[in-house]
Amino acid sequence: MDAGEASELRARLAAAVHALNHGAHPSARLAANQWLLGLQRSPQAWAVATSFLAAPDPPPPADLLFFAAQMLRRKIQSPGAALALPGAQLLDALLLAARRFCSAPAPRQLLTQICLALSALALRAEGGVDGLFARMPHLPAPAVLELLTVLPEEAAQDQGGDTGVDAAARCRFTRELLAHAPAVLEFLHAQSEKADADDGVPLHERNRRILRCLLSWVRVGCFSETPAAALAAHPLLTFAFNSLQVSFSFDVAIEVMIELVSQYQELPQAFLTKMPYIREVLLLPALANKNEKIIAGLASLMCEVGQAALALVAEGGSQSLALADALLRCVAFTSEDWEIADSTLQFWCSLAHFTLGIDVKTAKRNATHELFFPVFSSLLDALLFRAQIDTDEHGTDGASCIPDGLAQFRMNLEELLVDICLLLGAPAYINKLFSGGWGFSGQSVPWKEVEVRMYALSLVADTILQDESPFDFSIIMHFVNILSSRTPVELNGSLFLVYKSFGDVIGSYSKWLSSSQSNIKPLLMFCASGISKSASSNACSLALRKVCEDASSFIHEPQNLEILFWINEGLDKGNLRLEDEEEIISAIMHALSSVRDKELRKSSLARLLCSSYSVAEKIIDIDRDESLRQNPAAYTQALDLAVRGLYRMGALFGHLATSITSGLIDDDIILALLGIFWPLLEKLFRSSHMENVSLSAAVCHSLSSAIHSCGQHFHILLPKVLECLSTNFLLFQRHDCFLRTAANVIEEFGHKEEYGALFVRTFETLSSASSISALNSSYTCDQEPDLVEAYTYFTSVFIRCCPKEAIIASGSLLELSFQKAAICSTAMHRGAALAAMSYMSCFLEVGLAAVLESPECIPDGSPCVVLVQILARCGEGLLSNVLYALLGVSALSRVHKSATILQQLAALCSLCERTTWKAVLCWDSLYGWLQSTVKSLPSEYLQPGEAEMIVPLWLKVLENAGSDYLRSRTGDNVRNHQGYMQGKGGRTLKRIVRDFAESHRNVPNPCPS
Repeated sequence: MDAGEASELRARLAAAVHALNHGAHPSARLAANQWLLGLQRSPQAWAVATSFLAAPDPPPPADLLFFAAQMLRRKIQSPGAALALPGAQLLDALLLAARRFCSAPAPRQLLTQICLALSALALRAEGGVDGLFARMPHLPAPAVLELLTVLPEEAAQDQGGDTGVDAAARCRFTRELLAHAPAVLEFLHAQSEKADADDGVPLHERNRRILRCLLSWVRVGCFSETPAAALAAHPLLTFAFNSLQVSFSFDVAIEVMIELVSQYQELPQAFLTKMPYIREVLLLPALANKNEKIIAGLASLMCEVGQAALALVAEGGSQSLALADALLRCVAFTSEDWEIADSTLQFWCSLAHFTLGIDVKTAKRNATHELFFPVFSSLLDALLFRAQIDTDEHGTDGASCIPDGLAQFRMNLEELLVDICLLLGAPAYINKLFSGGWGFSGQSVPWKEVEVRMYALSLVADTILQDESPFDFSIIMHFVNILSSRTPVELNGSLFLVYKSFGDVIGSYSKWLSSSQSNIKPLLMFCASGISKSASSNACSLALRKVCEDASSFIHEPQNLEILFWINEGLDKGNLRLEDEEEIISAIMHALSSVRDKELRKSSLARLLCSSYSVAEKIIDIDRDESLRQNPAAYTQALDLAVRGLYRMGALFGHLATSITSGLIDDDIILALLGIFWPLLEKLFRSSHMENVSLSAAVCHSLSSAIHSCGQHFHILLPKVLECLSTNFLLFQRHDCFLRTAANVIEEFGHKEEYGALFVRTFETLSSASSISALNSSYTCDQEPDLVEAYTYFTSVFIRCCPKEAIIASGSLLELSFQKAAICSTAMHRGAALAAMSYMSCFLEVGLAAVLESPECIPDGSPCVVLVQILARCGEGLLSNVLYALLGVSALSRVHKSATILQQLAALCSLCERTTWKAVLCWDSLYGWLQSTVKSLPSEYLQPGEAEMIVPLWLKVLENAGSDYLRSRTGDNVRNHQGYMQGKGGRTLKRIVRDFAESHRNVPNPCPS
């Protein structure tokens, strides 16, 4: 490159940098960036960048110099870059630039970039570190300080961002650096003792730079060879400790201290002796001045020292108590966030664990507990104070009143509060919570103190229950009575967080609270109040269920049942989550299970069902009054209430199963409930409202629950049920809930041979749907993944549960479903593909089991004939699609399912080969399918020579895997059969399949022809 070309290139570079940094239009900045990237990759970049750094005075603009230094660094770091300049020449140019631009008016960032380039060069050059140190005496002190700061950082860089250097080179670089550590420490010490600013850098700024440099060298291990005694007394440690008193350098000094304590186990004891000084001279003034930066830094340092010297802290000397007192003050410090208090929790947990884990002499354990009892007692006070929520703030919900920092702090308290409870003992912990001297006037209760104590009580419930110490719940019940008497107008804002905490306490201690009959009504009324708001509804609905479970001796009393039914009637407002409504239904069902009077139980269950029935019935009334449909808001509300009512009915029937099993529910009660339930569902099934996805899902959910709990009583209704499900699926084919519910029906009644023809007709009807017929490509499967999952779930249940006559009669339907499943296995959607593979595996499992039952003959009228013939006709499609499913980025998630299917198929072919089934299916069948599949794969899908290798390799592996599977299913091995991939053959097959998938992850959008 001649002088003219070099000058033109420099001009273009200057213009591009100016456009990149100051251009008004994004297109100009983008074009400049693209050109600069191209220049950086070119060989000319070395010369042009070096020329800018060496340009005569006045120097080029600062942003141009910065870019030149940055470009050199990136060129040096780029993997495989061939240096156009000799290494020594480049080193000299960078050192000259560092000397020239180490002080004002040059920006500090420019010197940093130059030093980063020097560090990158030293890392890559043989003897680069020694050569760099040999030239350092010729640099001004500011340049040396900056270079020494970035050099160790180069050793610690993540290799992922610098592919040009391997681990061995970094280790060599670190060893060479540490060889110069004594000289570096001596230089830093000399710099720290200078009192003047002869280099133009202000004293406070120079001290901060010294600390930054020291931090870099501490991180790389500069004191690793220093004896413990000398390390503790090292003048640089004294310098760093003294810098804690200077606000400008405090944060870096704290980092140095923490790094030293974490690396060198000899130092924590030395730092522990300084704790009284740190508390009195540094922390207390910072607390008085509310200097959060100083408080947070000191808290971090003290926690690091404490955790590194737990055994010394546990001995309880004056320094240890000074440390504990200082950290207690940090916890109690009030600020707008909770980071300072939160940062201390790990230390307190570690100290508590250490104290609880002392297993030496009992006297020592007791002495330690006695010494730290007041410390952890005070800590509990401080934590309760910082965890308080301002219950005077009013929000629409309550949850919005808790700042995120406080919410996280409270979540992090559980482990520590449990440890404090164990250390203090349950009685002392409880006494501490209830010793607030709270007023008992309902208008003057300090609710934020009450709430945080209830929160702390609920978190340690397991510990207190295990302790079984006497517990006076009168205070809790007093507040429960106050809260349950509040009117809806009074229940505003964060007061519902008080309900939430009390709800958690009631749920945790319900067994004790509900042991007194006089407590039941107040507890129920409290739960009724707390359920009405979202902030407390979950806690109070869970508490209600626990009380009804644990108060079986009293809960069935008429006044209690009336309260429960009153709560249930309030559900029609639709304010709660479905999960909370189901908890309430569960609570009422637990209460009714304790009712001994049969007629009362029957009428109560009918009443409970009818309350949900009524809101669901209103949606049917809309068909009689079309004007209601003209009001979208009213119609949407009616739909929502109907959906909620149906889910509550499903919850009711779901809980009936236990009562039926225990004999508490007679047949006549079940029939009476079904007499109410099914007519409503039948009307809904035949209504146009079923086009709504939420309503149809709710109907199917409640029907499935009823069938599961009242199965045998549903047999008369089966034709109607399946007819309704089939008809609605044909009408609304995107609603997969009909398919899933039909599968649940077959799973419940499939063993009854008299329903075989009904199940076949249902299968035919569902398969005739256009949406099912359309499942003939992986693209379609990706568009309808829920439908694929529901359809393959139905077919899996059908083939597992239906009688053999139904399997035989459904041969063509099963063959079609098997072909569709093979296609769906290649879908990109993970759930759809795996569901399809699960069905194919189920199909093969049933076929294998059938052949194993009669290996010596082909019985007439056996479903195994149908299944084996289907496999014989569809085997090539199965193998082809499984192989395609192992291509592309989503293949790894299908490795296990694919290997399972291949092992089952190999086992079936191997078994048939040795029996009379050979005429239908044999090992040659598998060989032909595999050969045809590999031959049909496009050449771009396979690596060179792979096609010739796959068939013999896979056949051998499949033969061994199939033998392993058959061995696990015969003789005494049947009892130990727990799935596939057993034995060496099975594991080898899975490895081969995984290797194939990993080596073909970059195949673009594979699709079988």
